[in-house]
Amino acid sequence: MRRVALAVDLGATKIAVARVEETGRITHRLRAPTPVGGGAAVVDAIAELLAQLPRAGACGVGVDVPGLAHPGGVVWAPNIPGWTSMPLGGMLSDRLRLPAVVDSDRNAFVTGEAWQGSAKGRRDVVFVMVGTGIGAGIISGGRLIRGHGELSGCAGWMAVRDRYRRGYQNVGCLEYHAAGPGIARAAARVFESPVTVREVVKLARAGDARAIGLLAGAGHYLGLALANLVDILNPEMIVIGGGVAAAGKLLLDPARRTLRQWAQPLAVKQVTVTRSALGDRAGILGAARLCFEHCEP
Repeated sequence: MRRVALAVDLGATKIAVARVEETGRITHRLRAPTPVGGGAAVVDAIAELLAQLPRAGACGVGVDVPGLAHPGGVVWAPNIPGWTSMPLGGMLSDRLRLPAVVDSDRNAFVTGEAWQGSAKGRRDVVFVMVGTGIGAGIISGGRLIRGHGELSGCAGWMAVRDRYRRGYQNVGCLEYHAAGPGIARAAARVFESPVTVREVVKLARAGDARAIGLLAGAGHYLGLALANLVDILNPEMIVIGGGVAAAGKLLLDPARRTLRQWAQPLAVKQVTVTRSALGDRAGILGAARLCFEHCEP
């Protein structure tokens, strides 16, 4: 029988679980809202969903979380109430009687793309998630780059301007300008009324010059960040994912122009910038792959 992993993609608003074969085939998927109260209720919800999946052949549970996963599976996730030090790995292992591997969502995203997605088979890859926040998963020489405190990839904090604003202290400079809330905030000033990122993209596709300019501005900041990543890491591929990446060329063409202008000239010729091929499956597949690696026979 083929080994399978029970995989969990945990977000602040949703829980997605799946049964994944070691070939990468997803055989079952379930989804539910993340309990708004947070705390142990979130663990209960994860366990209840996992209990509905067939367990035959399961070698373990792989979970990605929207925050910091310490060795041993203790999680800090600021967008989930009560998750300043949640022993998620141990709790799931006890309930399911399976080993549990817990990692950050950015590490799962880049692992999933390198396993089954746009970067399949690549050994030097950066996955940049652009959504409500901005984070980066990094594989260099075939290995995940984690950093001393598991904090590598906090790309939203990259400095892409030289004048500090008060808003940077909570989310970081790049995230303030190029993530979804930052684009919406800028759009509200331009249109003098609340506007969502999805509405900005729709207006831009219809030819609205103001909306096109807003996305181009965010793309410019993103391009500066990509140039810094290329200069430091010399990746073969950068994969862009997340809800804001759905803007496609409206965001990525300006980012690519800025990247080519600012990055080290030899390194920038070696890198390809592309969108995620996996979409919302990247986290599930990455969590499964990390589980398989931990549970090698």
